Amino acid sequence: MIAPGSRSLRVKFILPALKEATDPHWRPIKYSLFPPLGLATLAAYLSPDDHAVIVDEHVEPLRLDDAPELVVIQVYITNAYRAYKIADHYRNQGAFVCLGGLHVTSLPEEAAAHANVIFLGPGEQTFPSFLKDFRAGRPERVYTSMSGRTLERVPPIRRDLIRCGSYLVPNSIVVTRGCPQHCDFCYKDAFFQGGRGFYTQRVDDALAEIERLPGRHLYFLDDHLLGDRRFGEALFEGMKSMSRVFQGAATVDSILRGDLIERAAEAGLRSIFVGFETLTPDNLRRSNKRQNLGRDYKAVADRLHSLGIMINGSFVFGMDDDGEDVFRRTVDWAIEQGITTATFHIQTPYPGTKLHARMVQEGRMLTRDWNLYDTRHVVYQPTKLRPETLKCGYDWAYQEFYRWGRIARASLHHGTLKHQAKHFFYASGWKKFESVWDFLIRARQLTRVTPLLEGVLSRVTGRKPQQARQTDVQVLPVIQPETTI
Repeated sequence: MIAPGSRSLRVKFILPALKEATDPHWRPIKYSLFPPLGLATLAAYLSPDDHAVIVDEHVEPLRLDDAPELVVIQVYITNAYRAYKIADHYRNQGAFVCLGGLHVTSLPEEAAAHANVIFLGPGEQTFPSFLKDFRAGRPERVYTSMSGRTLERVPPIRRDLIRCGSYLVPNSIVVTRGCPQHCDFCYKDAFFQGGRGFYTQRVDDALAEIERLPGRHLYFLDDHLLGDRRFGEALFEGMKSMSRVFQGAATVDSILRGDLIERAAEAGLRSIFVGFETLTPDNLRRSNKRQNLGRDYKAVADRLHSLGIMINGSFVFGMDDDGEDVFRRTVDWAIEQGITTATFHIQTPYPGTKLHARMVQEGRMLTRDWNLYDTRHVVYQPTKLRPETLKCGYDWAYQEFYRWGRIARASLHHGTLKHQAKHFFYASGWKKFESVWDFLIRARQLTRVTPLLEGVLSRVTGRKPQQARQTDVQVLPVIQPETTI
């Protein structure tokens, strides 16, 4: 550890590679999308005299022959073992090592064995306190984010430490923290325990950060961009004159409620991640995803398509009411609704969640190998499916949804030729040209694709949204056996 009163620090921020980044089915483009904004945010609290580097192991090799004084490592569940190995190495070399992130907050005792200090919860509150103590020579072992969370005094992100040319979407941004919902399978409640679970930046600060970003394209990495209506209205009003095109995420109910989604579209929203999760109401009730109950999923798709917004639908397999028909039902439904891209998951009970606690109580957990907790492996015992059936169905769903014929069929759902072409090229470009993406990544030329991405995301309008019948809004649509996700 450095002596108290030293003028500057040598700090190394590390995002270790997730385990799936070493698997045979690894898609390099998936891990070259967004820079590690969390680490760049923490780096903003350093003094101007400090020397800092950020290493994202997904896009560059991690050298271990250097001698930083302070090492800060972000830990997710499927990079935990790699993170601990790196942490142990630097501690043995005499560095002061800090661990934080979702997995550390969920299993602090496990992480503490590999670190001098651990951070629990959001870092905007804990990291500045730690730095003050560290410079004074009296750091604590654990820093916990509790009451008083705010984004009002967060300094500008240190984007100068990010190798922007290594990412397809260097213009990623987060303007809120957390989510107002409380789904049993989500990390959120454990991570934000002890304080506010959803809060926003000041609108002026968010707009100033957007102004600093070059080009037109943005990607909001917020869990729920439409979660605060007043904030959203002011943000989108301020963005209307910026000529931006952007992507983000929102919930089913927020898309159907009021006119905030129209305001977002007017400001430049062109693609949105939507957590449909399941087509079965009992699954929604059991997982406490009440914001989806009684919502007409078809009305969500129709409304978004009428605004020219593409949909990345999220679906989870293996919930307690899922039988062997769930894979085809889900795929067929997604194709029939014109979902542009789909993200499928095997239900994964993460430590710290209510789902995990219930599975442990019922004796249904099959492994504690965190490398397998990637939503592509079965780590628990389903109720109506064999683990091998669940895994095979998950693999089949991806292959089926992204077949050429299926992409073409889904694109025909849209009302204009331009929208159909936009859907077809976006979906096929994401999944069908892996060798091209690999070449661009190796050649460090991903940023050359940005104008093409902006062109695909240019505004189109489709059919006017159909008015949902009152009964449609009250009951989740019944999906016939012959339809698929």
